[in-house]
Amino acid sequence: MRIVSKKKIVDYYSDHAMSKTALEVWYKKVSKSFWENLNDLKQDYLRADYVGNNRVVFSIKGNNYRLIAIIIYVSQKVYIRWIGTYAEYDKTDVKNI
Repeated sequence: MRIVSKKKIVDYYSDHAMSKTALEVWYKKVSKSFWENLNDLKQDYLRADYVGNNRVVFSIKGNNYRLIAIIIYVSQKVYIRWIGTYAEYDKTDVKNI
């Protein structure tokens, strides 16, 4: 998968240092993945959830953080839309982010 921009990850962990290692691990794993559909993704990330509107929510660092991404399987692209804490996620309209 091609993650279109790493900048959102770097920007987030620049302000939230405790998330850096977990987000870097996520980035490396996703970058090496080839997913054709949600079932393929779920083989790598059992706790990832499809929330509609092409968005998938990943639990990061034991569910301390959440990452919302748009995944386009045909073009093998991942667009990071949002990163935040679990508490912030609960206040977020995930389908429209």
